[in-house]
Amino acid sequence: MSFRPALAALVAMPLAAVSTAPMAADRPSFSPPSAWVAVADIPPAPPEDGAAAVQVVLDDNQTRLSPDGDAYYNRRVYRVARPEGLTGFQSRNVTWDPSVEQVAWHTLRIVRDGKTIDLLKGGKDLLVLRRETNLERAMLDGRLTASRQIEGLQVGDLVDMAWTITRRDPIVEGHSYDYERMQFPGAAGRYRVRVSWPQDKTVRWQGTEGFGAPTLVSKNGWTLLERDQALATAPKPPLGAPLRFQRLGDLEVSSYGAWGDVSRIMHPHFVKAGALGPGSDVKVQAAVIAAAHREPKERAFAALQLVEDQTRYLFLGMGEGGYVPAAADETWQRRFGDCKGKTVLLLALLNELGIEAEPALVSLGGGDGLDERLPSLSAFNHVLVRASIGGKTYWLDGTRTGDRGGLDDLPAPGWRWALPLRAAGAELERVAEAPPSQPQIVAAIRLDASKGLSEAAPARVELRMQGDAAAGFRQIAARAPKADLERTFRQAFSSSYSWIELDSVSWDSRPGDNSFSLVMTGKAEVDWRENPDLGVREFKLPGGGGAVAVYPRREPGPNRDAPYAVAFPTFRESVTEVVLPGGGRGFTIRGPNGDQTIGGYEVRQSSIIKGEVARFSTQVRAVAPEIPAADIETANRGLRSLAAQEYFVRAPK
Repeated sequence: MSFRPALAALVAMPLAAVSTAPMAADRPSFSPPSAWVAVADIPPAPPEDGAAAVQVVLDDNQTRLSPDGDAYYNRRVYRVARPEGLTGFQSRNVTWDPSVEQVAWHTLRIVRDGKTIDLLKGGKDLLVLRRETNLERAMLDGRLTASRQIEGLQVGDLVDMAWTITRRDPIVEGHSYDYERMQFPGAAGRYRVRVSWPQDKTVRWQGTEGFGAPTLVSKNGWTLLERDQALATAPKPPLGAPLRFQRLGDLEVSSYGAWGDVSRIMHPHFVKAGALGPGSDVKVQAAVIAAAHREPKERAFAALQLVEDQTRYLFLGMGEGGYVPAAADETWQRRFGDCKGKTVLLLALLNELGIEAEPALVSLGGGDGLDERLPSLSAFNHVLVRASIGGKTYWLDGTRTGDRGGLDDLPAPGWRWALPLRAAGAELERVAEAPPSQPQIVAAIRLDASKGLSEAAPARVELRMQGDAAAGFRQIAARAPKADLERTFRQAFSSSYSWIELDSVSWDSRPGDNSFSLVMTGKAEVDWRENPDLGVREFKLPGGGGAVAVYPRREPGPNRDAPYAVAFPTFRESVTEVVLPGGGRGFTIRGPNGDQTIGGYEVRQSSIIKGEVARFSTQVRAVAPEIPAADIETANRGLRSLAAQEYFVRAPK
């Protein structure tokens, strides 16, 4: 399975008006493969025992990296082994970026009993669509999809499809990159990767565990890397492992010499887009901020809020790969932009305010192990601002919404690595992620049982949120009608706290300290049951434990001994208080007390009676992003014990 750079590069990044590459086309051509492609015979299908409903017979990926553009040939041959597989072949599609890519569709056919049924027919029944699949996420990428329905398919048929995408992107200045991954169910009858490039071109490659050892030969002025395997099985990533250990069966091929090449190539585009016109309203906005705030940190945060609150997010990824940002003045005038546009606007404001700042590329969701990969522009899908104030680095993301408080209240970034964009180039910079100093969510329940054991207890439930959790709820509360929101909260609450009948729901947003509180009141069924062994009535509190999931056991396979990822950073607290009858005289409790570290989490628990109030609290805080695999069985025993803990309030005899 091929993950081409055209599909992966800077997905979150729109584009200023630029010229279209001359080779681009908005419809596929129909022709045989180029001469450099080694067309394979259809191999025998893998054994059917235990196979999926659709078998992979051939997974063939061939790439030619050249100064005239990089070409990616793909061929897939599938066999429908059972009736359940027929529904997966309603149509076959090819998607491409018409501004920098051209598609040649070679084959689409059914092979039945050695006979061929041609479905391509020179594109006669081909449908070309512009389908914005991420429109609901405010993303327009301009990609086209050529689609052909599969007609008359039967069990036992082979579906054979081959196409080539040729890409020439002036932004990358002649650099090339290819990324291949073994990713198919069960066994493939044959898996092949062939990558060729001119002998005088400096290219590096590396494979991860499970890909196997490719051959490397030079002939007729070309270097050819090849991995060819019959009955290949894709390696399965280890459950619960950090991302860098899940990259199995991968191959990277890159002509970038270092990460500094990527940094240097992208830098001038952001400098150009950040230049403000003589009558720029962005300068006026910066002057307003400067007049209202004296401290650099306050000015920087005010500029961030302006970009967050006054420009909405919209990704426009058409043309030249979507790498080039719109001008800062343009983004401000039209009041929308994607990460590139918002970053340039924020940089322009900070520059006017005299604050040192630069753009930096990051990989959202893919940063772990980025330093172990070969350099490429395709490694990144997001850009933001790296600001330096008072000797401290701040990461400012204009695509966020609702940030309040100040720079020091921004949540710790989780990207692991960032690449600053500089004229001379820069290398990857480690992004430190500190654990939160206070709980992100505190769930507090107070039950007033002071009127006696037979009475329903007035209940108050409060969810106190900080940081991103507070910002998320604040956005929800600002958008939805109050009555609708109250109804939503009631229904969501009832699924977890069915023993409390709600009377009222209210909320309090405090942007000054970046917090949000949701308060619910009602009556609780406090079930005081007789304990015949002790001869007392007791109330067992619902819930309990630390609510931390145990770690999964792994089957044999590559990287089985990799560490396990922890839900870092996590910091939450739960508190339950019960107001007791008779001032609490004679009441006792049972519950845990003490601190312990279990499976990467620091757990602090307290169970006390103070006056008329029995109070139970549990704090769970992740202390590290991962733990060794050797510690998992011990960790799971501790987590199971934590989940089994019970909390009781016991009345006097």
